[in-house]
Amino acid sequence: MSEKKHRSETAVKFAAAAVMSVAVIGAAEIAQQTIWKPVEAPVPANENGVITAEEWAEVYPEIYASYKENDNNSYRVDYLEEDPYLTTVYEGFGFAKDYTSAVAHTYTLEDVYNTERPHALANCLTCKTPDYTKLVNDMGVEAYKLDFAETYEKMNESVSCYNCHENLAANEGELAITHSYVTDALGTEHGIALEVLTCGQCHIEYYFDPETKATSMPYDSIEAMDPERILEYYNEMGYSDWIQESTGTGLLKAQHPELETFLGAGSVHAASMNCADCHMEDRKTYVSHNWQSPLDCEAILETCASCHGDTDMTAKVHAIQEEITAREREVGEKLAALKTTLTDAVSSGDYGEEQLNEIREKYRAAQWYWDFCYVENSEGAHNSAMARRCLDQSETLIDEAMELFEA
Repeated sequence: MSEKKHRSETAVKFAAAAVMSVAVIGAAEIAQQTIWKPVEAPVPANENGVITAEEWAEVYPEIYASYKENDNNSYRVDYLEEDPYLTTVYEGFGFAKDYTSAVAHTYTLEDVYNTERPHALANCLTCKTPDYTKLVNDMGVEAYKLDFAETYEKMNESVSCYNCHENLAANEGELAITHSYVTDALGTEHGIALEVLTCGQCHIEYYFDPETKATSMPYDSIEAMDPERILEYYNEMGYSDWIQESTGTGLLKAQHPELETFLGAGSVHAASMNCADCHMEDRKTYVSHNWQSPLDCEAILETCASCHGDTDMTAKVHAIQEEITAREREVGEKLAALKTTLTDAVSSGDYGEEQLNEIREKYRAAQWYWDFCYVENSEGAHNSAMARRCLDQSETLIDEAMELFEA
């Protein structure tokens, strides 16, 4: 089964001896468990001013040890082998050449360097390393146009402490939104819990602005995160990730819309939970920074009982994921068939541009809704209602497009 991410800097902060986040348990409970003590933040050795995970290790050895547990994740899937129809759907785009699952947060720099998808500009480093995040914050939008190879050589570590905590000593789990494009899009009065948005600032749908090349978000509120509204946004600005030469269609490539899915219509957990509740184990004296599936952690699974009782949660989640994965493949293969039919129609010369454009419009939307579900990493577990809705919308549009060939 496949399982498909500003605040001003402070040199010294008071921090918990062994707690990094209030995201899993309440502040009152933390206060009862933890003896707070003053901790001095390390002085960053790098000229870029980022305090590295290794530098924090002496302050938070248990947390650093749990963070390094991410290094043991070697699980990887080649989606092009698993779902061969993807090469048809993504024809003309980098994902048709190389599309494998990420291994873990501590491999993000390695992953982006080794991918066979072309990346001329440094904006591909967004969310891959705190060094680039800091560079953007210091340099501004011009950092997105820098050369990838030259910038990569200056990067020091994969996703790390700075991404979620800036250089704060994390007193009582202080969190920070370090990615400027998030605050540019949402402002500060967005109504999203910091414990959710800290993870969501990387686990989002985004695009690169055609002019500035800046990482950008296609909405400005929770309400506008809906896949229909995002498609409208892209349509209104005339944006496409690539023009598929064989079909003449401007297509969109969804990224990894976990934030939009978790907060979107149909989500049953967003009102009462946050990302850490399911992905960061509370080890009582500290919160584990081994980000993992709750199905792989008995301690996290036990917390599900407060709402789900004696339900076998592993079986329940696997059933949802198997259903959604099968449906993705079913709709994806129909989408590939539509693409092939449209390719043949364009090359035949038997169809007028008006008719072809009507089909292209439906093909573009169908591909978007299918992809929005396919690339979301929970396989329906975060929001099965939205996953089903997207796949149903995609299939309806595919069927409508196919009927237009007979008109």
